[in-house]
Amino acid sequence: MDSNKPYFIERIVAALSYPTMGLIGFVWLILGLFTNAKLRPFMQYHIFQSIFISIALVLLNMLFAFLINIISVVPFINVLVLNIMVFLNSPVFMNYSIIQIVIALALLYLGVTAFLGKYTYIPYVSEIIDQNVRH
Repeated sequence: MDSNKPYFIERIVAALSYPTMGLIGFVWLILGLFTNAKLRPFMQYHIFQSIFISIALVLLNMLFAFLINIISVVPFINVLVLNIMVFLNSPVFMNYSIIQIVIALALLYLGVTAFLGKYTYIPYVSEIIDQNVRH
């Protein structure tokens, strides 16, 4: 067996880290800390990337909410912003909005590629994670 190929349980945990926004990976990190187990680079990469993505999504959500609150008091622009937000947040498929569908598809892609044992590349995010994990 190839020494760089991830084990099946590692692929499952890496894949489940994305849809749970890093929670499964965080629990795996805590368990590894208590059992003094050394995490392999594949696991570290996907766990840290999922946690980084979830923190980035929360921060982007807060930033957009703050900007929309500021823009909503500007005349004429507030109507345009309101129409864009209604379009992006209105239910499209099974009561999910366009934004929710895009995020879910991105997380599904990341989870599937992690389950296949591959490293995914996300601009800027993967470079930061790669510099801190593989070296």
